[in-house]
Amino acid sequence: MKVKTSLVCSGVLFILSLAFFPGGGLAADKKIYTLDQCVKEALANNWRLKAKKETIDQAQYVKNQARADFLPKLSTSYGFTRYKSLRTTQIQGGTFNIGSLNNYQWKGTITQPIFTGFALISAYRLSELGIDQSELEVELETLDLALNVKTAYFDILTADNAVETAELAAEALESHAEVARNFYKVGMIPINDLLQSEVEAGNAKQYVVRARNAARLTRSTLNTILSRPVNAEVNIVDIEVHEVQKGDFQAYLEEALKNRPEIKLIDNNLLQTDQVINITESKNYPEVVFVWEYTKEGDSPSVDGGAGHEPSNWAAQAALKWTFWEWGKTHYAVKQQESIKNELLKTRMQMEQDIQLQIKDSVLNIQTAETNIPITRKAVEQGEENLRVSQERYKAQVSTSTEVLDAQRYLSDARVFYYTALFQYHLAKARLQRAMGTY
Repeated sequence: MKVKTSLVCSGVLFILSLAFFPGGGLAADKKIYTLDQCVKEALANNWRLKAKKETIDQAQYVKNQARADFLPKLSTSYGFTRYKSLRTTQIQGGTFNIGSLNNYQWKGTITQPIFTGFALISAYRLSELGIDQSELEVELETLDLALNVKTAYFDILTADNAVETAELAAEALESHAEVARNFYKVGMIPINDLLQSEVEAGNAKQYVVRARNAARLTRSTLNTILSRPVNAEVNIVDIEVHEVQKGDFQAYLEEALKNRPEIKLIDNNLLQTDQVINITESKNYPEVVFVWEYTKEGDSPSVDGGAGHEPSNWAAQAALKWTFWEWGKTHYAVKQQESIKNELLKTRMQMEQDIQLQIKDSVLNIQTAETNIPITRKAVEQGEENLRVSQERYKAQVSTSTEVLDAQRYLSDARVFYYTALFQYHLAKARLQRAMGTY
């Protein structure tokens, strides 16, 4: 009866596990990332990009502040004044007291700028350009982030293949060491041949450990970019196929000059400099402001009048202020901004040359990788055949252990060169996209 009950409970638990874990186990299936998924998740979750996006809101708040400067400003004040003695005046030979010892005053003021030498409108346009600048900086951060994701992705693939190469080498060298041990036992090889084989096998195991740790570090790097826990497991889709890149340098350059946010940022800075020049030149003009004041006075805190006080009064004033001579200060300030503008123009020219160099470098790297991929692939095939022949010759005792070890080393190098060429091709394509202002 107990056995039957136990079987029923086990069945119920199994059904529940299928219901809550559709994969049939106690854990969900591991997510496998493609390159596009990695880029998409980074753009959604990366903390650095999120922080950069905050600058857009900040720029919008600056624009709101600039807009507020066009509107009338309201202010108020309340004060108390105590005199040592009453003021007096002489009227028809008599002396009379004026006012009171205690004096209270409340004042409300409305100030409306009328003309500021175009400073307000220039400041507002400058704040609008600040929003454009923040958006361009976010675009720039996005491009850099996408390239960092791709670089980390290809680093993982390179590291994984390095692990596989190291494991294959370690397996082959251990097998060779076992053959050497058997030969030594029957006196077919000297002790130094055996020791050489065992040393190489031991070194290969160390290479495996280092390669695995390097692969773990590349995954931690990608996790950091994706804003995931640094030790989270990462499984990615392998990329081995490459397509011949079609395009020409001039087409790439035209696309880059049209899309690169760095160029757009400099153009935006030039527009900002024009507005700063307008703000600076506004000091050559007079400022006109309208002020309206409402005042209540009294000899008590209620400011409702008293001896020598009117209960309330108001005044309107149109004021003009013009500082027309400062020994050339405004003139030199304008010259300073014009020099900054010339600096930006020269920086833009240098940026265009830098972009040309970046595109040229990416194109050459793609061509180099495209040339090397078939060469290194053929070298891997030749290395595998060379190792097979060397192992057979050693087993037949018509070659030395050194020949086998050299053949294994050549094969490992050929595999490393092949995978390096393959992923350098994909990385060069990613860098070309970045150079053109896309991802």
